Amino acid sequence: MSDTAGAAAYVPLSQGFGYGIILGLGFAFALGMIGTTWALKRYHGEVQTSEAFSTAGRTVKSGLVAAAVVSSWTWAATLLQSSGVAYSYGVSGPFWYASGATVQILLFATLAIELKRRAPNAHTFLEVIKARYGVVTHIVFLIFGLMTNILVTAMLLTGGSAVASSLCGVPTAAACFLLPVGVVLYTMFGGIKATFLTDYVHTVIILIIIFVFAFSAYATNENAGSPGKVWELLVDAAKRHPVHGNHEGSYLTMQSREGAIFFVINIVGNFGTVFLDNGYYNKAIAASPVDALPGYVMGGLSWFAIPWLCATTMGLAALALESNPVFPTFPNRMTHEEVSAGLVLPYAAVALLGKGGASATLLLIFMAVTSASSAELIAVSSIWTYDIYQTYINPKASGKFLIRMSHVSCIVYAIILAGFSTGLFYAGVSMGYLYLLMGCIISSAVIPATLTLMWKGQNWQAAAGAPVLGFACALVAWLVTAKKECGVLNVDCTGSNNPMLAGNVTALLSPLIFVPLLTFAFGQQNYDWQSMKNIRKGDDTEIIRRASVSVESDVVPTVESPRTETAEEEAAEQKKLKKAAVIARSLTAFMTIALLVLWPMPMYGSGYIFSKKFFTGWVVVGILWLFCSTFAVGLFPLWQGRKTMAHTVKSIILDISGKKHPASIHGRVNALGDEETSGVATPEEKTAVKTE
Repeated sequence: MSDTAGAAAYVPLSQGFGYGIILGLGFAFALGMIGTTWALKRYHGEVQTSEAFSTAGRTVKSGLVAAAVVSSWTWAATLLQSSGVAYSYGVSGPFWYASGATVQILLFATLAIELKRRAPNAHTFLEVIKARYGVVTHIVFLIFGLMTNILVTAMLLTGGSAVASSLCGVPTAAACFLLPVGVVLYTMFGGIKATFLTDYVHTVIILIIIFVFAFSAYATNENAGSPGKVWELLVDAAKRHPVHGNHEGSYLTMQSREGAIFFVINIVGNFGTVFLDNGYYNKAIAASPVDALPGYVMGGLSWFAIPWLCATTMGLAALALESNPVFPTFPNRMTHEEVSAGLVLPYAAVALLGKGGASATLLLIFMAVTSASSAELIAVSSIWTYDIYQTYINPKASGKFLIRMSHVSCIVYAIILAGFSTGLFYAGVSMGYLYLLMGCIISSAVIPATLTLMWKGQNWQAAAGAPVLGFACALVAWLVTAKKECGVLNVDCTGSNNPMLAGNVTALLSPLIFVPLLTFAFGQQNYDWQSMKNIRKGDDTEIIRRASVSVESDVVPTVESPRTETAEEEAAEQKKLKKAAVIARSLTAFMTIALLVLWPMPMYGSGYIFSKKFFTGWVVVGILWLFCSTFAVGLFPLWQGRKTMAHTVKSIILDISGKKHPASIHGRVNALGDEETSGVATPEEKTAVKTE
């Protein structure tokens, strides 16, 4: 079954162009990361240990954390699904999508701080689960964690392949298998550090392309060209085909019944994909203690503008221009299958910018798919390495072998998910269907996972039992509602809003009953948090020893060796984290209420229909917000890393010119932040390193 049937008559780009973007850019990023890894080793003495591969030394600064959060949370669905709901529900869709998926990142900042406080040496969240509850609960959360990663990766590949197929004619199966190739390569070479650095580049490119689309639709395009013109076209569109459930059938109102249902589904599902995705815990673990909170708050607020402005531009542009011959489906409207497949944005881009718009869309979706995929690869490789292999297969594995396991898991996972995504395509399951379904599958584990770090009373029976019972209840609610509404269980019926709403809400909220019930039935735990602090780092002794005796230059290898903190240092850090926890809870609670209640609900309740001036202001605020996002995640990370970049560039120039080869470095120069301590070794120290 083809999800791009409507696009078959118009393919704006050649297959060669599509393969060039998918493979060419993928290999370009891989080569870039290989070069970066070499430069860090030669000029900063960095050695790729198992700790560095999975945690980047736990020293990443807030700017890169924010950029990585934005990149990881900018899925293909962020751009494609948000544009689809804008097309379906009007101006409310982009806001419901953005606000319903921003609060999770903001709230996760609180959990990130608690993770840094409770388990400073953890590599994955699942290690924390095992340290507190033992094997049974660990296996339960292992399953839910992997299901989360599988669903997210499948959404990325199904959405990305649908766009590649519609714009270039690249076979969907080929796109599913080729999109992960470059990601696997650069993730294997650079580990989580590669994901941070490439996430930054991806984020900047995504922001630039969204600006191009926005200025085209609202400033330069001959058929649209201003917010006022788009407003007029939306008024005309509502007269031709009013929206069922919207106030007066208008596309220019926040009062949308189906949009509100999507809003609830969106909130519930995205709790699961943040709070159960090990990729977000990876970033929290990799962040330095003082940078986790500002990184996640900056990232969440910066991300808000991306789906809001992108969908307000492209989804509404599709509505405005679909009656114009420039639109690919003219004279017909888009079909439900095309909207669900995520083709609103590419069609709108073609209508606005022709082949240039198609090229920009392919680049945009490639960036979104690959950046989020790299986070999923690291998440799954960490789970396989530390929660399965080291825990149950080879507890005494060396750091060198753990890195090998991480590499193998990246390759195997990519192959399996490419095949799985191809199977979903042929079964007629689209990205939109998976997006609505994910909450039903995984959200029952959100509350037990959160309480693991937030409440000492939850026992293992509640932590293990509530997700399973909630999952069963969610499936029953979803399928029974679908059967009752349609009388048949097929993709169209089970993917409609009401059954998905029933399943998603049941999954998230049912643990509110099961957790206290099981906790008080079997007795509270009264946990002392100590076993979490006893989680040990990987054994990288062999890697450190080999690096010390085989270093080719006179740079002293620097690694994240285990360091014993003094009681005073640990107390000072805990004091900072405790203060950050209070700030996180207060700030995230306020921002959540603002985004979910104070801003949208008065507009929803009043049924206000946007005037031309109000719509113009709405668009301007979105553009200004995206400028702020660009400063936060585009320019600020460069400022934070300016010393390291200057040092690296200067060292490369001196090395190439032969004026000065790399000098020995004491301490560690952090490639993800500022230079910390450096100096020149004495001749005796250099000799000691080379003859050790």
